[in-house]
Amino acid sequence: MKIEQLSALQSNYIFLLISEAADGVVVIDPGQADSVLARLQGLHLPLVAIWHTHHHHDHVGGDRQLLAHYPQAKVYGSRHDAERIPTLTDFVEEGDSLTVGDRAAAVMEVPGHTLGHVAYYFPPVLESESGKKSDGTVGDGPPGDLFCGDTLFSGGCGRLFEGTPVQMLRSLDKFRQLPNNTRIWCAHEYTESNLNFACSIVPDDPNINRYRQEIQRRRQHQEATVPTCLAIEKEINLFLRWDDPQVQQAVGTPNDPIRTFARLRGRKDLF
Repeated sequence: MKIEQLSALQSNYIFLLISEAADGVVVIDPGQADSVLARLQGLHLPLVAIWHTHHHHDHVGGDRQLLAHYPQAKVYGSRHDAERIPTLTDFVEEGDSLTVGDRAAAVMEVPGHTLGHVAYYFPPVLESESGKKSDGTVGDGPPGDLFCGDTLFSGGCGRLFEGTPVQMLRSLDKFRQLPNNTRIWCAHEYTESNLNFACSIVPDDPNINRYRQEIQRRRQHQEATVPTCLAIEKEINLFLRWDDPQVQQAVGTPNDPIRTFARLRGRKDLF
């Protein structure tokens, strides 16, 4: 499976999943259609499915135009979003699996940003002793791929528009349990701003300062900072460090992970 990333709107990313069998393309969160249509024409492949993480317009706004060109395409999303994404044809929930060619993605329910938010996780494909490919999550081999919408950003997380801090923390903890080399395909280019916020909370953190300098250089050259890697995020993303004494002390909530996370999110909302 090949992954392509398209920039859209002010800060969005749209992801194209192209199967090795070359039978079609899956698009994740098409906030607009024009760039997707142009790329599909360049690939000479049809759109076979749209996968949605949540109902916000900057993630679903391209549906109708895409379906006008590819009416056979299936549209997947949470049942919670049935009324707010009228193009949905199929509902997904925790434990479901969707396929792209010979790869299977596990559906993860991750409420917080919205109540119906879902993510899609492709485990790494490992070579078994027989030489055949098999899904697995052990070791430092090939990375898996997580399409997390607006739940997790590089250096940050989504606003709590519908969910609670407890829900969001539990959702992010699902991601935190994935293999460290998991590639994280966030839906927005917010990294530099998120790291500026992190430095305002823990100004002396060497990992955050070092990574912030790298991101500033990349953004000066208009380079994307997505995908990121879970191992990096565990070091530089305060919203994955709710149980870190340094972070708890910085926001005045010692030994209280939930209040630490909630206070971080509240301060970020005002940053």
